[in-house]
Amino acid sequence: MKDSAGLPLIGVDALRLGMFVHVDLSWMSHPFPLNSFKITSPDQITTIRSLGLNSLRWSPERSELEPQDDSNPVGEPARDALAAQAPAARQAHREAVAAERAASLLAERRYTEASRALRETTLLVVNEPERARDKAKQLARTLIDGMLGDGELSIRAIVGTAGDRASAHGMNVAIVAMLMGRRLGLAEGELADLGVGAMLHDIGKIDLPERVRWCDDSFDAAAVAHYRSHLAAGVAHGRRMGLTPGALLVIAQHHEQADGNGFPLGLNIDRMSASARIVALVNRLDNLCNPPLPSNALTAHEALSLMFAQGQQQFDTTMLSVLIKMVGVYPPGSIVQLTDDRYAQVVTVNASRPLKPRIMVFDAAVPPDEALLIDLEHCHGVGIRRSLKPTALPREAYDYLSPRPCVAYFFEPMRDFAPTGAGAA
Repeated sequence: MKDSAGLPLIGVDALRLGMFVHVDLSWMSHPFPLNSFKITSPDQITTIRSLGLNSLRWSPERSELEPQDDSNPVGEPARDALAAQAPAARQAHREAVAAERAASLLAERRYTEASRALRETTLLVVNEPERARDKAKQLARTLIDGMLGDGELSIRAIVGTAGDRASAHGMNVAIVAMLMGRRLGLAEGELADLGVGAMLHDIGKIDLPERVRWCDDSFDAAAVAHYRSHLAAGVAHGRRMGLTPGALLVIAQHHEQADGNGFPLGLNIDRMSASARIVALVNRLDNLCNPPLPSNALTAHEALSLMFAQGQQQFDTTMLSVLIKMVGVYPPGSIVQLTDDRYAQVVTVNASRPLKPRIMVFDAAVPPDEALLIDLEHCHGVGIRRSLKPTALPREAYDYLSPRPCVAYFFEPMRDFAPTGAGAA
């Protein structure tokens, strides 16, 4: 017997290891991470038989049947044990989703506090430069204290501060740059200089009128020259503040390029400081993801792809590779469409397999507090087809996944990820 799509049907009592089956139930009606998968264990057969189905579809061409073993038939005791585990498993999953959301809220609160502190620092630069320096150093120290230690750190996408673009941009660049510096093995003093320089890399823009603070393609030669003057102005402010030479080099060189085609001095990679090369890279990423005109924004995946294509010319390629590995091909917060057409949001980067991140999947039949969490590394037969801008999501999926209005990042200790259905095919 076949279904309307031409796939054969098989009775649940005839299931065998290696069969590729299709469970045509909503996700909340079964514990598997996918509706279609290859049976790899007797426990999966037990689970399917407990679902109340008489038959289900299967794909012979995608199956690899194993020899049948009747020495351990499925019986009622196994079904009873599964039924007893189901409520506990569901509660454990709710707790995992709640922990994920709590971690996100904590990172957002810390980001907001740091951005506010940076905003207060910039307001002191003109009239109280030494106090501004001390506050910048204190903020960098606070971030470093959170980053130091033996444990791995992960990046979390959070809600950006759309109301104060300058502070949001400075904080975004500082967070990612300092995480890169940590991964590249910079000493604490170098990390401090990197942090202060990254937070204040655009401080010279306080001398510019708003209309030329963010360069775009509509600028004429005079406007471009006016915009580029923020580098010299920033160095002048940094000297009045008493910043270290390392921090001043970041401010002076963050628009230079590896091939010597940057500005203001046209320095090549050999004449740029390591910290300036890091900030030049991260500054470009944030400007692509959070441009002055939101409609021109790229997804982080698109931005990193563009930067990789340009990497041989504009950036330190070693550092670019570190950035891509750290942030991920699909950074946290990315909206993606899966190969089975479902929509999802990336939760955590998989550094060893960047194309296989951990995701939260939209399913209208599942309450948001029980959202499906999947580790794509352990789910065969499904992957990411493409990244999407949040505005491309259907309304229901947008409300469910609650994508961030702009790209912003903070850091947190690496946590164990317990995806729903771990161990299932």
